[in-house]
Amino acid sequence: MQKQLLLIALCFVSSFSFSQELKGKITEATTANQPLLGASIQWLNTQIGTTTDENGEFSIPYNSEYTQLVISFVGFETDTLTVNSSEYIKHSLTQTKSLDEVVINKERKSLQRSNLQTANVSTMSSKELLKAACCNLAESFETNPSIDVNFSDALTGTKQIKMLGLTSPYLMITEENIPSVRGASQAYGLSFTPGTWVESIQITKGAGSVINGFESISGQINTELIKPVNDIPFFLNVYGSTDSRFELNTHFNKKVSDKWATSLFVHGNTRVSKNDMNDDGFLDNPLAKQINVLNRWQYTDLEKGWVSFINFRYMNDDKQTGEIDFDKDRDKLTTNYWGSEIKTQRYDVSAKLGYVFPDMPYQSIGLQTAFNGHDQESYFGLNQYDINQKSFYSNLIFSSIISNTLNKFSAGLNFTYDQYDEFVGVPNISKDFDRIDNSVGAFFEYTYDNTTNFSLVAGARVDNHNRLGTFVTPRLHMKYIPWERATLRASAGRGKRSANIFAENQQLFASSRVFDVLNTNGKIYGLDAEIAWNYGLSFMQGFTLFNRPADVSVDFYRTDFQNQAVVDLYASPQQALFYNLNGSSYANSLQLDFNYELATHFNLRTAYKYYEIETDYLSGSAQRPLQAKHRFFANLAYETHIAEKGQQWKFDFTYNWLGKQQLPNTLSNPEADRLPEFSPAFAVMNAQITRTFSSTFEVYVGGENIGNYKQDKAILGAADPFGTNFDSSITYAPIFGQMYYAGLRFKIK
Repeated sequence: MQKQLLLIALCFVSSFSFSQELKGKITEATTANQPLLGASIQWLNTQIGTTTDENGEFSIPYNSEYTQLVISFVGFETDTLTVNSSEYIKHSLTQTKSLDEVVINKERKSLQRSNLQTANVSTMSSKELLKAACCNLAESFETNPSIDVNFSDALTGTKQIKMLGLTSPYLMITEENIPSVRGASQAYGLSFTPGTWVESIQITKGAGSVINGFESISGQINTELIKPVNDIPFFLNVYGSTDSRFELNTHFNKKVSDKWATSLFVHGNTRVSKNDMNDDGFLDNPLAKQINVLNRWQYTDLEKGWVSFINFRYMNDDKQTGEIDFDKDRDKLTTNYWGSEIKTQRYDVSAKLGYVFPDMPYQSIGLQTAFNGHDQESYFGLNQYDINQKSFYSNLIFSSIISNTLNKFSAGLNFTYDQYDEFVGVPNISKDFDRIDNSVGAFFEYTYDNTTNFSLVAGARVDNHNRLGTFVTPRLHMKYIPWERATLRASAGRGKRSANIFAENQQLFASSRVFDVLNTNGKIYGLDAEIAWNYGLSFMQGFTLFNRPADVSVDFYRTDFQNQAVVDLYASPQQALFYNLNGSSYANSLQLDFNYELATHFNLRTAYKYYEIETDYLSGSAQRPLQAKHRFFANLAYETHIAEKGQQWKFDFTYNWLGKQQLPNTLSNPEADRLPEFSPAFAVMNAQITRTFSSTFEVYVGGENIGNYKQDKAILGAADPFGTNFDSSITYAPIFGQMYYAGLRFKIK
């Protein structure tokens, strides 16, 4: 058999699939040479076809029997190419009617909802991450209307994300489709991935794919890191802000051989000054330092069909917060001054290996493995919390087709092992919660795509977990295109998870609340597993308004909990109760988006969100606290034309308005330490200006919360932090006030 060249994808997609493919790019036959999104690619006299993505790129199954490739797009002449090999194709289509002096200048959107994928997925490119001071992953969503960003408490400065009204534990958070932020890392794990390491972020609303696990309930956030084979030799980012935070990011890349490439990422950050902008005697942001190192290796053997990634990472993160006069060497675990330290060390090793069968088109096998250790030692005043987690994860995936490329499937086996050593020392609880979680699962996912107007992804998995038992997790996604530029999607799925109630609610340690776990018959801190169904509908319509492109979309999702580990802050301001749901708990999320190109390089992005989130507590049904029912988002982005030497100005402005939020019960506190039933509505504004001097050097300046809104009474009982009324966990708005920053980026290409 004649030897064929195998083209292997340089990055792993969600199914980790590999196949013998023909790849290429389709553009307009104009001087701008812009990519065509949605062009039809099909082998002549077959049902094997695909469409181009937003970059005009495509991949289509190939073997030597296919010789005629038909390329078509509305408004352009259809071309048929003769193909004799699987070499990369670049081709331009000519408009059916040529117009004189027409200049086309269109740029790829930095935040884009996919028209091609069956699930409701939006992708944030690295360009979108540069619109704000996204120093880590938790701070990367300020310009994304699908994600809500909130502070989890008034002391640690940690930002918490929510989607569909639910906090991050109900999201599957993965790094290159390997679960990353889970278990012990739920509270602070998003701050452990620097923003400059990220190539793109895919955000999926609703239940995720069964390939990635059973825990996803409200959605999935997957981070793709920069690939060594695509990286530049050197990158430098330097950042400083008025809250005394300084960061340094350096990337080094080297092509070791024609098959090996490696990247070294080094990140360091520190906050060196004490700030108390609201004069309550406590630090608004912690003193902190972090060192984070990642070494990535990529191997690609085109001749033999192998591709792999190997990652080694080490991270050390220290935070100190509390009263201004707190001295950790003198006052730790005493009543001299209230203080807190959170020390975390983490190490990760992961590998991906994929193989394509040379004589079997469309068939592949991939293996994902990861081992990590997470060690946190911390205290909050007199409360102590230590957790050590060692985890192993493996996922074996086989992908192929059924008859033709209209019908595809992925099947595989999954194994997860978690060992926890956990100590909780708080009022009413002082004990170890050591345990081992392990699960073995099998999954099957079927995909149908007619490449024109309908696609479906249906999957199910069966898992056996030592504490959750044996259970089935079904998931379904459908997409239908009823007419031009319209997309209708629907999804449904079930998720199941064990709630790590202490690791996920660490903000409550910075209070004088007494912790009570009311149920004792379950296998997870005495509680039962959390189980929920998620259902969703989404509709998007593109159109032209005043000769400018625009689109509107509406999403509605509902999450129904069959069981939930309820965190009850309504019973008393001196208590935090944990118990199994007895009754109803649901979250309804409605989002309306309108995006419009106001002028060339001048874009408007807006969104309105309505949440109805209620849970049956011991005291009755009530809204979930610290969640605004109404939110409004707007982003304006303008860029000048790129000059001949690469000079350019970029301007970004983001406005977030939050309506009133239900606050936990504080009625039994003294009047000075009471909060109203609802918080006031408020708005936060961020802005950034970037000046690019060349393709290798740029500087940026920006501000966050430039309206200087600050929460009143951020810390209750601040005058007596060891008294019964102390509580820093009721945070609904910014604490610090205005913050301004500046930085530079330098590249060697």
